[in-house]
Amino acid sequence: MIKLPVKRKGVKLLKHDIILSSPPILRDFLTYSETIRGKSAKSVEEYYLDLQTFFRYLLKTRGMVSADTDFEKISIDPVDIDLIKTVTISDLYAFIVFCKNDRGNNSATRARKTSTLRIFFKYLTSHLNLLEVNPAELLEAPKVKAALPRHLTLEDSLELLNSVAGPNRERDYCILTLFLNCGMRLSELCGLNTTDIRQDGTLRLLGKGNKERIVYLNDACKAAIAAYLPLRPNEGVVATDKNALFISRNRRRISNKTVQHLVKTYLEKAGLGGQGFSTHKLRHTAATLMYQHGNVDIRVLKDILGHANLGTTQIYTHISDKQIKNAIDSNPLAGVKTKPKEKTDAE
Repeated sequence: MIKLPVKRKGVKLLKHDIILSSPPILRDFLTYSETIRGKSAKSVEEYYLDLQTFFRYLLKTRGMVSADTDFEKISIDPVDIDLIKTVTISDLYAFIVFCKNDRGNNSATRARKTSTLRIFFKYLTSHLNLLEVNPAELLEAPKVKAALPRHLTLEDSLELLNSVAGPNRERDYCILTLFLNCGMRLSELCGLNTTDIRQDGTLRLLGKGNKERIVYLNDACKAAIAAYLPLRPNEGVVATDKNALFISRNRRRISNKTVQHLVKTYLEKAGLGGQGFSTHKLRHTAATLMYQHGNVDIRVLKDILGHANLGTTQIYTHISDKQIKNAIDSNPLAGVKTKPKEKTDAE
């Protein structure tokens, strides 16, 4: 078995190393998730980390490691199908409790771990037929409080765009314009190539799980791209990044961190810093503005954002409902109560 490379500070463990270092039963699942189910590298890594934690817990509670062994140093190499066959739904719930009490995981993190366990055990039961009974079939996830996504107002968005200046003005303005108009994810924007801009006024995006979708460019996006392309660096660009749409000062494809930094810089310049806004909040902003100001059907919005199911998109309808309630509550007559009935002599 190939040992897991030591993760040095500041060095990210590669997905390839994660898969190779896993026990065969886990390695097969991770490979299946990536190649057949089309899961992204990030999803595969999250599956690994969730199952690594579960297997460490299982090995410790089964007495298969010394009681004084550091939890984070427990090797999961001994995990095989025989051990997994001993798992019951009680073990799974006990693990979720362990994640809450011992590891301090919030409900969202515990819900993700629950989902990973259900997917993994379904794979072993239905796909490989290695288990007669799926112990995770009835495993319920903890309820996660649905928080309304933060977003910029229309006025805030205009202030943000007006704040752009400096030597990379055209590039940065184009980036913010695409975020605010198309609602794309950070990874989707950084992954854009010049060939993704089509002659018919559309843009090809590669989303989660390598799913491709097409979005239409409005006039603002077309103008921003047209202003940037003549200034886009061509000389000295790294060969592997020669087709990248957005180029950094190092003549490479612009990175996630660079985009996050420039968005943060312009938010602060626009007086919007320190309010929890980020690149992902610009995606929320685009969706909210389209829904509230453009009367966009929720199903159309789902396709624009690249959501897998309508339920994810429907949170934007809740934003509108809350605003309607606030509008009604702000009516100056909202606090007026019925005048008490005056008592008569007879009473």
